[in-house]
Amino acid sequence: MSVTIKDVARQANTSIATVSKVMHGSYSISKETADRVNQVMEELGYHPNQRARNFVSKSNKTIAFVTDIDKEAGFKNPHMFEMMCGMEAMLSQKGYGFLVKGLTKSDVCDYVKNAFETKYVDGFVIHASVITPQLSDLVSSKGIPHLVIGVPSFDNNFCWIDADNKHAGQVAAKHLLTVGYRTVAFIGGTDEDKISMHRLEGVLSILNEHDVLIPSNYLQYGNSGVEDGYAMTLQILKGASRPEAIICANNYLAYGCVKALQDKKIKIPEEIGVITFDDYPFSQILNPKLTVVNIDVYDMGQEAGSMIVQKIKKPNLHIQSYITYPQVIVRESTK
Repeated sequence: MSVTIKDVARQANTSIATVSKVMHGSYSISKETADRVNQVMEELGYHPNQRARNFVSKSNKTIAFVTDIDKEAGFKNPHMFEMMCGMEAMLSQKGYGFLVKGLTKSDVCDYVKNAFETKYVDGFVIHASVITPQLSDLVSSKGIPHLVIGVPSFDNNFCWIDADNKHAGQVAAKHLLTVGYRTVAFIGGTDEDKISMHRLEGVLSILNEHDVLIPSNYLQYGNSGVEDGYAMTLQILKGASRPEAIICANNYLAYGCVKALQDKKIKIPEEIGVITFDDYPFSQILNPKLTVVNIDVYDMGQEAGSMIVQKIKKPNLHIQSYITYPQVIVRESTK
């Protein structure tokens, strides 16, 4: 016969209710009692019926990560997958399953509502790329446990965390000034690319503090692909003078920047230094390897996993904070 919870209670000299509380991690049980019960469960080889526990607790012990994901996403946005790995690792430690759901903005409200009301999942980590004002109203009115990755661009009731990209820009500018660069250019995305704009804001705040002016042609904006980085770098080089260093808002722009400089026979870093953000996908394979301001997105994923579990346990917990661990990784592209 299989071991039951009654057998565990009898062997541990306690009640069935106490054994149940131990299994659910109740704070009302002393450590001594919890240790004794856990030891008996191990000795007897007792494994609780997880499906039955889920039915009683009305919980599926599963978190959904909702994002706009499609073919080739792993190549276009490797940071997303690193973040997902961090979330999965943390949720696994806490006894939760993890699933990924690819959706567009038009589908997200229906999915979140149905998945929560049917208890298919217990909570949601949602990428800012798919959030809408309607979703904000839904999670607020229904009390749905959620956490948004990224700062919403509209008035909202969301709980969210994000990397502080303005601070990352400040770190990049400080590094360049510290190692001796005095004229700096920046190539980045359009106004809609909030990450790029926040990084530029940080760069300019530090340069202004040190009375370092950027000529208008040293600031270039466009799409965020390799070809755009190439074209914007050539535009900078057309000016009467050249910057001592170029800050690239992402790896794709940096790839194009390096190619443009090399095609123009400009030595990196002897003539122009290059710095970018994030350590993937190109910074370590380019020649020279790029100096980067890196944010540990795996750790950010772990933080998101931990916080969504807190939200489930404490529904009134309201989270709106920046999670940032920027680190300059110095390589050959800056002196």
